[in-house]
Amino acid sequence: MFPPQNPDLKAERLMNYEISLLQMLMDNRLSLGVNLFYIKGDNMIQQPQPNMGQWANIGEVENKGFEVSTTYLATSVLRFSANYSYLDMTYAILAAPEHKLYVSANYSKGRWGISSGVQYIGNIHTSLTGSGQESFVLWNGRINYQALDWLGIFAKGENLLGQKYEINAGYPMPGATISGGIRVRI
Repeated sequence: MFPPQNPDLKAERLMNYEISLLQMLMDNRLSLGVNLFYIKGDNMIQQPQPNMGQWANIGEVENKGFEVSTTYLATSVLRFSANYSYLDMTYAILAAPEHKLYVSANYSKGRWGISSGVQYIGNIHTSLTGSGQESFVLWNGRINYQALDWLGIFAKGENLLGQKYEINAGYPMPGATISGGIRVRI
């Protein structure tokens, strides 16, 4: 483990129960899915606060919740998808959100590919001490062009709304970020 190490750590123990259902409709153009889950564990390895104190077996986990998802192939070149998850935590877990929603669209025709997605994170635990919870919305996008069979060009933008947020308290995430590059297949 990362410093400060603790040679007395015990292995984490975890039991996960999950049931899921996936249904395809409209000649497989529409998929609908639902998952129900229950997780229980102990000896979770945590630090009392991020980057402070020695790692220790201080955590328990008992989560229950559900996930729903759908994908719709509107045309041969346009696909929409969405998923939502709800997490009911008996014990707070660092960087675990209560709500998570993601909606995206993907267009792909010929050598071009364009995708965009919006993600909502609700009541994420940024700290296990105090009231460290946060909610935010992120918008990401990407464009690809396959110039040659072996050469691709892309540009992407992340957090295009310039949200100020943290996943772990005291560690701010980047604002709007735009990058690009090339992919070469050898």
